[in-house]
Parts: sequence; structure tokens; C-alpha cells
Amino acid sequence: MSGLDAWGTAWHELILLGTALALCSLLGLERQVHQKSAGYRTHVIVGLGSCGFTLVSWWGFGAGMGGHPATFDQSRIAAQVVSGIGFLGGGVIFKGRNIVRGLTTAATIWMSAAIGMACGAGMVWLASLLTAAHLLVIFVIGPLARKLPNPDRHRILRIAYEDGHGTLRGLLEESTRLGFSSTVERVQNTEEGGRAMVHIDVRFLGRQPVRDLLIPLSQVPGVATVVLTSAEAGHEDDEAET
Repeated sequence: MSGLDAWGTAWHELILLGTALALCSLLGLERQVHQKSAGYRTHVIVGLGSCGFTLVSWWGFGAGMGGHPATFDQSRIAAQVVSGIGFLGGGVIFKGRNIVRGLTTAATIWMSAAIGMACGAGMVWLASLLTAAHLLVIFVIGPLARKLPNPDRHRILRIAYEDGHGTLRGLLEESTRLGFSSTVERVQNTEEGGRAMVHIDVRFLGRQPVRDLLIPLSQVPGVATVVLTSAEAGHEDDEAET
């Protein structure tokens, strides 16, 4: 390769890497603003690394070797990048009791890899469209989807617990920790087996299904039963007991 060709190749690679840097920065800044575990640096490094691997697979082992056509399947490099990103994405997914967090961040890392690979392959328009589509989903379609009618608005949890042990406070603290807001609809005091019991109907609203609260709330000390019911039909669907 002549010096002129080498300079042309260097500028070409620099432009593609710069494009990957700019586009993946948008993804990283979005995660950084939302204070996610993988922020700006992670997404930019993933994008640049993917772009670099793609450039190496082409210029290092393909057309860059004296300008001769590649003698092997270059798509193997892309396949290995995708496999490696799977392990990295799995590291930002956290599961606690009934809640799984980090799936969107893991998917965004995967998207950063795709954008970086597209830039490395010279498919700048594809990389730009992927970035635009991602931001459209996060900032426009996602918020609109959360405004759709929520069937959980018509469902409540009927909870029975022993009075005098601060159980209600524990129930509200646990539901708040899991990302739910609550409204007490009905309270009834009874006596069962010589124990003062309280039966309450609570409406919970959150991003997760109300069904996810059954087991966590049933494990709060003092709780006897937790039943998911329909506020309109009045029938019981699921129940969790201690």
C-alpha cells in the first residue's frame, strides 16, 4: 500500500471512528441522564470497540492486505462481537426478588455495538438511523406507551394483617421500594381467634404489574393474606399467604 493510499485509509478510518463516537455518545448521554449503571463511558467504549473490530476485520485481514479480496468469511468478526456484547450486557441486569432491572440498559449496550459495527463497515446512514430509532423509542414512543390504559387501575390488593405491629407502614415502605404508589380504598377491623385483624383494600400503581407485589407483600411481618382482586367484579384472582 502506497503512502497516499495509507493516508486515505487512515482518514477514512478516523471519520468512521468519529461517527461511532458521536452516535454512541447520544446513547450514553441518555443513559447517563437517567442515572443508569452503564452510562456514557461504557456505551462510547462499546461503540468504538465494535467499530474498531469491524475495521480490523476488513482492513487488517481483508481488502487492506495489498488490496486483495478477503479469503475468509469476515462476518465471523461481527458474530464474535455480538457474542461478547451479550456477556457485557448481562452484567448490568440485576434481579432482586420479583423485580428485574437493567434490561433497557443492556439492550442499549447491544445497540451501541450495532451502531459501532455499522460505522466500521462504512454504513453511516444505517448507524444514524439506528441512533435515531433508539432515541425515538426512548423519548417519544416509550412515554406515550406508558399513558395507554392500564388494566391494573381496575385491580386492587386485599390485605389482611394483625393490628398493632406497624404492619401497614411496612407494607407501604415495601411497595414504595418496588416502585409503586398506593391508595387505601377500604379499611375494616375484625377480631379473629382472639387477634385484632385489619382488612384493607389498596390500589397500587406502578410500571410493573400489580401481581408482582403478591409475594413481597405477603412476606412483610404480620401479614396473613394478600389477594389480587378486581375492583369492579369483586372476584379474587390470585392469593398469597404467609
